[in-house]
Amino acid sequence: MKKGKSLIIGFLVSLAVMGAASSLGSSGIGLDDTLLIIAHKVLGVPLGGGIDPKNVSIVWLLRLPRVLLAYIAGGCLAVGGAVTQSILQNPLASPHILGVSSGASLGAGIVIISGVSFPFISGFTLPLAGFAFGLITVFSVIAFSYQVDKSLSNNTIILCGMVLSLFVGALLTTLTAVFSDDLKRIVLWQMGSFAMRGWLYVKLILPFFIIGFLGVLRYTREMDILTFGDEQAKSAGVETGPVRKRLLVFATVLTGAAVSLSGVIGFVDLIAPHAARKITGSGHRYLVPMAFIMGGSLMVITDLAARTVISPSELPVGAITALIGAPFFAGIYFKRQRAR
Repeated sequence: MKKGKSLIIGFLVSLAVMGAASSLGSSGIGLDDTLLIIAHKVLGVPLGGGIDPKNVSIVWLLRLPRVLLAYIAGGCLAVGGAVTQSILQNPLASPHILGVSSGASLGAGIVIISGVSFPFISGFTLPLAGFAFGLITVFSVIAFSYQVDKSLSNNTIILCGMVLSLFVGALLTTLTAVFSDDLKRIVLWQMGSFAMRGWLYVKLILPFFIIGFLGVLRYTREMDILTFGDEQAKSAGVETGPVRKRLLVFATVLTGAAVSLSGVIGFVDLIAPHAARKITGSGHRYLVPMAFIMGGSLMVITDLAARTVISPSELPVGAITALIGAPFFAGIYFKRQRAR
C-alpha cells in the first residue's frame, strides 16, 4: 500500500475513533445523534425535535472538546517522540528525558503550593506555569549541552537531560515533602486527565501545535540524513548542531503544550512513533503525520477507557497509558538485545 494512501486511511480511522468516543459515555447518546449534533453545530444542519437539548450540551460542550484536546495532545506527544528518537538515534528516547515533564511538574507544583494566580486568566495559571517551566528546563538542557559540546552530540544531550531532570525532580520531591497537604493534588495532576477541559483548552493548544508541527515538517529531510550519523550528515551539508537545536525546540513546544494542558502522560511518545514506522517506514515526510494520527487515536482510546471503565468515576489517563506502555517498552528493549 502506498504511504499516501496509508495516511488517508489512518486519518479516516482516527475520525471514526473520535466520533465513537464522542458518543460513548455514561449518558446513552447514539452515534447517529452525536454526528447530527456535530453537523448541526458545524454545518448548520437542522437538528429536528427528537434530540434532547441536554444531549446537545453534553456532546458539544463536554465530550467533543475533550476528545479533540486528547487527539491533539496525543498527536503532539507522538510527533515530539518521533523527533527525539530520530535526532538522538535512540528508539527508546522521548522528550521526557530532556526535562519537559519534570519542569512542567515543578511549575505546576509551585502553583498548587503557593496558590498564586495570574490576573484575568486565573483558570489557566496552572497550565501556563507548567508550559513555561517545561520550556525553561529544556532550554537549560540545550544551553548546558552546548557549553559541554558545541556539536550537541546525542550522548551529551541525553546525559545533560537526565541530570537536569533528576535535579528538577528532586526539587519537586523536596517541595511535596515540606508541603505534604498538597501532595494529592500534585500527584493527580502528574497522572494526567482531560476531565472538564472545554473549547478554550482546544484553542490554547492549537497555536503551539501549528508552530511545532509545521516546524518539524520543515526539517524532515534533515532528520532523514541525521539518522545516518553526524559525520554523514555533515558531509551531506547538514549543520547538525543548529538543526538538532531547532528540532529540539519544536519538539519541546509540542510536548510542553500537551503536558501543561493535560498533565504528565507517558509512553504515547514512545508507542505511536514505533507503530507509525511499521506502516510508513522511517522516512520522516510520512512518519511525522502518521505518528500524529497514531498518537492522537491512542490518546482518545485511552481517555475513553479512563472515563468508562469505572464510570461514573474516572481513572487517570497516565495510568492507562503506563499499563500499555511499560510492556511495550520492555518488548522493544529485549528485541534490541536479541538483535545484538
